[in-house]
Amino acid sequence: MRGNRKAQLKLYDLYAAAMYIVTCRYISNREDAKDVMQEAFLKAFTRLSQYKGEVAFGAWLKRIVINQCIDTLKKRSLMYEEINDQTLTIIEDDTSWNIDAAVTKKQIVNAIENLPNKYKYVLQLYLIEGYDHQEISEILEIPIRTSRTQLMRGKTKLKNSLNDLLKH
Repeated sequence: MRGNRKAQLKLYDLYAAAMYIVTCRYISNREDAKDVMQEAFLKAFTRLSQYKGEVAFGAWLKRIVINQCIDTLKKRSLMYEEINDQTLTIIEDDTSWNIDAAVTKKQIVNAIENLPNKYKYVLQLYLIEGYDHQEISEILEIPIRTSRTQLMRGKTKLKNSLNDLLKH
């Protein structure tokens, strides 16, 4: 299928809309998102021989799309904080994360979008995409402990933002 343009076009038509939505979660400018998605599809087409069928094709493609988004963001100098061992104990005791049921999905998505990038991307990968800390660590090229810290801090900022929203 690598050189078969009709097959590639069929795959593109089948997955483009879903992959564009994924790309837009990371790249806020819609034109840039389209460019990043196109680059991801090109990368996927050149790597089709690496697809082993261990996961669904859409999941394999989504991983490439997310990695392309992250690579693009890294080029824009995305920085992550390193953590210390004291922070890790706070993360492991994260049981107080309750949000009022009156909060809508749209409010949550908007609140995540307004978080600093270092929290936003970890939250999106963990809460929305369903990746675990090991996978996030590999995708973002950060230590697992940093992923956990950014998730914990991101959740706290998200919770505070949503609570402030409900007060107004």
